[in-house]
Amino acid sequence: MEIYLDNSATTKPYKEVIESMVEALENDFANPSAAHSKGVAVERKIKKIRQLISRKIGIDEKEIFFTSGGTECNNTIIKGVANYNKKRKNHIISTKIEHPSVLNTLSELETEGFEVTYLDVDSNGIINLEDFKNSLKPNTCLVSIMHVNNEIGSVQPVEQIGKLLKCLNEKVYFHIDAVQSFGKIDFKPSQIGVDFMSVSGHKFHGPKGIGFMYIKKDSKIKPFLHGGGQERGFRSGTENVPGIYGIGKATEVLFEDLNSNIEKMKSLRELLKSQIEKNIDNIKINSTEDGVCHILNVSFLDVKGEVLLHFLEQKGIYVSTGSACSSKKKGSHVLNAIGLSQDEIDGAIRFSLSELNTEEEILKAVDVLKDSVNQIRNIMKR
Repeated sequence: MEIYLDNSATTKPYKEVIESMVEALENDFANPSAAHSKGVAVERKIKKIRQLISRKIGIDEKEIFFTSGGTECNNTIIKGVANYNKKRKNHIISTKIEHPSVLNTLSELETEGFEVTYLDVDSNGIINLEDFKNSLKPNTCLVSIMHVNNEIGSVQPVEQIGKLLKCLNEKVYFHIDAVQSFGKIDFKPSQIGVDFMSVSGHKFHGPKGIGFMYIKKDSKIKPFLHGGGQERGFRSGTENVPGIYGIGKATEVLFEDLNSNIEKMKSLRELLKSQIEKNIDNIKINSTEDGVCHILNVSFLDVKGEVLLHFLEQKGIYVSTGSACSSKKKGSHVLNAIGLSQDEIDGAIRFSLSELNTEEEILKAVDVLKDSVNQIRNIMKR
């Protein structure tokens, strides 16, 4: 029995997603930019998919731009806003627990003369709103903050941030990395007051290699890619038609029963947490009660997380020690930022769920987890 609990790294595509992608590969293979009827037919289907996604999240279809995924979205938005504003405003605000695709992009901009404020977080992984307000400057052009942290599941107060920024006289753009919140929190960009949003298809049962950006109408941003003028001239390159079909179908299926799926993941997460606490001692729960529905980060003291991961893997249970995109050498910057000790960081495991998981899987996983932790601790004592 295989039990997959690494859904923050990637999810299993819905069967409907696979079928839609096969349709694109077998029949709708024409280039959407082609002038003939086969190309026009594909272009029309992409338009319908764009409309479907826009309706689900309450935005205009012209505000959606397809990309290769979250990393491209984050790079495009951050660099695009920065390059548009660099002669007038060169200050950006973010946090110390962002995804590497944000942190490394900001680091690169710092070498080009931009000033970046990296906000601290508390032990729950949440920024202080007073610190945020105090960090704003006349030359601030962008605030880029992860909606849900991919390692511990902390949910930033993005709605309050949006309201604060709306009160400003000077225009400060607001970007959220919604890769881990899309499909896990029921929200609309207009409710939060964001100007930009990054989404990645493979995090909600779509295919890899496809994502989309929300870019609010009239936002001033420079394109990242230039070429044949696809995506209304903002993101050139022949469209990834199978990927677009896949992310469209994933969105359609996802929103059929979104709130029920969220509640199911919450219930599974609580079951996992309570069973771990009941059956395994000397642990530390690193995710809070009000964190996102699908992520539970736990430190098993006197255990190396990577060793535990492989013990579980041998028994058909798949988890993670943190972000799949983070360096394995330096340890988690997120767990460092929330003040964990080195032992707690070394013993951390991230369990991440989807609505496809079951209670039976959770109970079985905890049984195997208990035995594995005990075995490792016994070995370490020798």
